[in-house]
Parts: sequence; C-alpha cells; structure tokens
Amino acid sequence: MNLLPKSSKEFGSVDYWEKFFQQRGKKAFEWYGTYLELCGVLHKYMKPREKVLVIGCGNSELSEQLYDVGYEDIVNIDISEVVIKQMKERNASRRPQMSFLKMDMTQMEFPDASFQVVLDKGTLDAVLTDEEEKTLQQVDRMLAEVGRVLQVGGRYLCISLAQAHVLKKAVGHFSREGWMVRVHQVASSQDQVLEAEPRFSLPVFAFIMTKFRPVPGSALQIFELCAQEQGKPVRLESAEQLAEAVRERQQYAWLCSQLYRKAGLGSVSLDLCNGDTGEPRYTLHVVDSPTVKPSRDSHFAIFIIPQGRETEWLFGMEEGRKQLAASAGFRRLITVALHRGQQYEGMDSIQAELSARVMELAPAGMPARQQVPFLSVGGDIGVRTVQHQDCSPLSGDYVVEDVQGDDKRYFRRLIFLSNRNVVQSEARLLKDVSHRAQKKRKKDKKKQRPADAPEDRPAAPGQCIDRSYLCCEHHKAMIAGLALLRNPELLLETPLALLVVGLGGGSLPLFVHDHFPKSCIDAVEIDPSMLEVATRWFGFSQSDRMKVHIADGLDYITSLAGGEVRPHYDVIMFDVDSKDPTLGMSCPPPAFVDQPFLQKVKSILTPEGVFILNLVCRDLGLKDSVLAGLKAVFPLLYVRRIEGEVNEILFCQLHPEQTLATPELLEVAEALEQTLRRPGRGWDDTYVLSDMLKTVKIV
Repeated sequence: MNLLPKSSKEFGSVDYWEKFFQQRGKKAFEWYGTYLELCGVLHKYMKPREKVLVIGCGNSELSEQLYDVGYEDIVNIDISEVVIKQMKERNASRRPQMSFLKMDMTQMEFPDASFQVVLDKGTLDAVLTDEEEKTLQQVDRMLAEVGRVLQVGGRYLCISLAQAHVLKKAVGHFSREGWMVRVHQVASSQDQVLEAEPRFSLPVFAFIMTKFRPVPGSALQIFELCAQEQGKPVRLESAEQLAEAVRERQQYAWLCSQLYRKAGLGSVSLDLCNGDTGEPRYTLHVVDSPTVKPSRDSHFAIFIIPQGRETEWLFGMEEGRKQLAASAGFRRLITVALHRGQQYEGMDSIQAELSARVMELAPAGMPARQQVPFLSVGGDIGVRTVQHQDCSPLSGDYVVEDVQGDDKRYFRRLIFLSNRNVVQSEARLLKDVSHRAQKKRKKDKKKQRPADAPEDRPAAPGQCIDRSYLCCEHHKAMIAGLALLRNPELLLETPLALLVVGLGGGSLPLFVHDHFPKSCIDAVEIDPSMLEVATRWFGFSQSDRMKVHIADGLDYITSLAGGEVRPHYDVIMFDVDSKDPTLGMSCPPPAFVDQPFLQKVKSILTPEGVFILNLVCRDLGLKDSVLAGLKAVFPLLYVRRIEGEVNEILFCQLHPEQTLATPELLEVAEALEQTLRRPGRGWDDTYVLSDMLKTVKIV
C-alpha cells in the first residue's frame, strides 16, 4: 500500500490526509517516535494540570498516552474529518475529558491565551515542505495562531527533524517575537540504536518556544541547546550558532547511521565534547577489520588509550590503529584518546560516561543487550601532568607535560597544540623523580583532594632531566650518523664543529655537548619562546662550547655563506618543523631543501663533513623531488627510515669515494660506541649506535 505522497507539497493538502487516513485505517501512525521515546522531553516541559492543545493530531496515540498518565485537559485538532471521527469513536468512553475537533490550525476558533502548551509532533515539518512564498505565508499564519492561543509563560512544544529551513523559520519567527528559544535533542533508546532499520538518519529534536510578555524597546534574544534529556542547557549567542550546533548533531547521527549500515568507511574520527563547556573531551577513531571472522563475542570493543600514549604509532597513526584492531580480534574497534585539560576519575567512570554514546557507533548484526568490552593497556588510564602551558607568537599554543611510560618511568614532552598528536621534544626524567611521582600519586588516591587543587609536580622544572638518554628515535639515528666521520677517536679528542638548526627542547645539541667533550655547537632557533622552554623545562643551558642564536635558519645560513670569513662545520643538522600543515612535508619547511639554499649549506660544510636532515614527508612525489634535489648537491646520500614513524633521516656527503658499505659503517659505529661507553661518560646502555645504522640504504 503506497501511503507516501507523490510530492512533499501534498503534505499540506487536506485531500491527501483524508485519503491517507482512509487507507491506513485505525492503525496509529507515529511521526518521529512513540510516547515512550518522547516522554522524557514531554514530561520535562509539560505539567499534568496544564491545558494542552495538540495541533495536527492525526491518529497518533500520543494524546491518549499522555491522558492515561495524568494529562487530562487536552484538546486535539486536525484538518482531516476522517481521522477526527476515528479518534472520537476510539476515545469517547475511555477518555471523556479529551476532545477532538476538526479545525484548521491557521485559523483556529479558540479565544486568545486559551492554552498553556501547544504540542506539535511533526506538523510544522509536514506543512513547511519548501520555502516558496505561498508555503511561508501559510506557516506564518500557523505560528501566529500558536502565539495567539498561548498564555504568557506558555510553551510551543514542537517535535521536528530540525531540517535547516524548518529550524530557520521557527527560530527566526519566535526570537523576533521576544520568546525564549530552546532546542532539545531527543535521546535515542538503546533498542533504537541496535534495531534492524533505524527510523531516521536524522535525530529528532524538540523546539521549546516559551512566550514572554512583550517588553517595548527590548532586543533581548535567548537561544539555548540541550543535547540530552538530562543535560544542562547551553546558552548560545545567536540563531546562527544554534543552527550550527544542531547541524553538528545531525551530522553525527548521519555518521552513526552510515557506520551501522556498512563497515569499512575508511578513516573515521570524531570528537566528543564536554556538554557544559563545549571543549573536546574524547577523540574517537573507528577502525573496522573485515578479515576478523564474525562470532558473538567479536563484534565490537572500545580501547581506552592511556593518557600520554596517544602520540605512539600504535595509537596515533592510522596504520598502527589497524594493527591494534586486527590483533585485538574485533570486527570494529573504537580507540578513545583522552584530552589534556580534562579531569578523569578512572577507568570505571570513563566507561560509564562513554557506554551509551559509543553504542551509537556499533556495527550492524551485533546482538541486542550484548556487553561491550572496554580494553586498555594494563587497565590504567595513565598519568599526564601539565607542567606549563603558553602561547608563542610563532609556534602557537603549546604545553609541557609529564607522562608515565610503559616501565612506570616519567617523560617530559613539548607538544604544539596545533598538532597535538606529535611530540616536538621529549626527555626522560631521572629515576628517583619518577619514583617520587608514583609515591605522590598513591598518596593522592588515599586522601580526598579539593576538585580545584593543583596536581603535585614530579620535580623542579629543569633539574630532573636524564641527560644521558635520548627519547626520540630520529635523534638517536642522527647521532649515529656521526659515524660517517670515520674516526671515532678523532670525534672525542679533536674539535668538532656542529651547526644544529631547530632547538625545540634542546635534547639533540645537549646530548652532543655532553658526550663529545671537544664539540663546539651553534644552535639556531627562530622562536625565542623555545629557548625559554628548553632552558626552564628540559635542562638545557648554554656554555662556552654551545651557543644559541635566535634567528631564521634560512637567514642565518645565508649570512654565513655570504660572509667574508666563512665558517666550516664538520656536521650540520636540520631538525626544524614547518608551521604550514598543508604542504605535505612537515619537516623541514620546503625552503630548506631548495637547491640554491642547499648550495649555501654545502659551502659551509667541511669536505669530509656530513649534513644530516630529519625528513617528514607524506607526499611521495614531493619526497622523490626532495631526494633528487639533495643528491644533485650531495652526491653521496644515505637514507634511514624510522620504524613505525613517518620520519626518515638523510645523511648527505660531498664525495662518493667517502661511501662506506654497511659492514664498514657498522664497524665504525661499534668503535665509536665503545669509546663513548668508557667509564664516567654516562652513556645509556640501551642506546646501540650500530643498531641505528643497520637499515641505512644508499640512494
């Protein structure tokens, strides 16, 4: 039986609805949900003793069910004589105080201020089928009549899909009249989330328009959004902001419906925000593994990433998350990253907070009421302490934070919030500092702390860094590249001139300074804020052998190359990031690998020296171009890929005859390492130079 109109315009036709209800008979037709699905919102905004007008009642059971729970003073109107007759017959004996009248809601016969609530379930949507002038005039008459029959303080309660043109019309009309405008999202029940065919891809909303007494000359407009039935309303500044907030929730609902209907949509990520502040609280990534064999227990799981570990390859990169999902053995895995600046009580509270929301992302075919496992590493949410937060005019917002690693040791990190999943600099804290931090954390769990109390700091800022340890794998590879200078003894006993462009937390130049006693280092950093961060928080300090120059690396090298007395460096290192994320290459900025500039780099490098470059480039075509440009200036080019990262370390030399085959290179690296391991040098035993060079390839 075809009950749908040929055109949406027929929704506004009396003839269409007469035919509709004749064909449908006595079976109730429920627009946008049943009483059970809507009662949470209805009871919030309607009181049992209030006089209620239901416009466009149809043959919905909503009025009857409201009557049965105590809302007895209800008047129902509809333009269809057929349905009014049906409803009168159905309710005459069982609900004698409820009335049904055939009436046009654009020309109602009630006196002014007759009702305290006007209830509309889908009627505005049915009438406002387009934005043609005739339709808009009809809607204007309808909304004007709603305002006329409502008392001051009364509410127009409209259940709608909140399509853009409907929301714009309703909000615009009532805000101009000086009414308070609230849009309340109707929460879906758990059964709706998992039903075989969800009714709508769009969520259902309730418009609550509250009539205020007119105040001459007042321009006050109130816009509010309530995202959940029990949620606190959020005040918004404009109708445009309200429309944008509704649109975001509609997009989320559409995404949920797509994820329900099919797997393998590609990389899907979304933020869940704090309902009170609007700040991101969780970042979710949806990962499907179609190769996992379906079983009752393999449908769906949630993985909570411990705080501070979201930057690791397994959690922070798409390929890593795919590997995690495959090894976990679930058809769909959702990874959840916890945001800095948010408070989390523990795994149980996170699970309670997320349970209802993540079920909206469940795949099709999942048994109803099935328990969804929450997974993590060690069952802990991790530890993250923000030590310092500021904004640099050049680098933007950044944080310095301490996080706990796998072995319970603490690490200090510098993060630029414009790229919050990338660690700019990292240093390990001294072991006794990590131990003290753990003891303090245990004490905090035993005693009650005020909600606004600051967290204990693991240690004083710059005095807690383990300077013998390099955290970053690309820094380890860059240090290993010094083996290309061939003579290990020479590196320690004769002067070694280095130029390092890009300071960050200072770990790279500091390590060279501490372990190569004859080294003299010029470090160049464009952002003065980074020198302050490195000095205060990462144990960096200048000396007579290590100077920092606040300058653009491009200008600094150009100045050196054009000077009358041109310095020559044994080693030049580039570890500098790009501030433009759209270029396809985040390290270094493209200008640093232009051929004219590379010629300037060549001019200040000793003939036997090595130019070492940290390259982060996801654009394969651009990367090939960079390698070709480097090789045109530096004929001898080695590449060392960092496993599990995008980084590649490039070692560039001037003379092909300097080429070391892999066995020779490893032999030199082992000799250098033996020299550095001598007593009193503080060399970290886990750092094996030769391991860094085993996978080096010559381009």
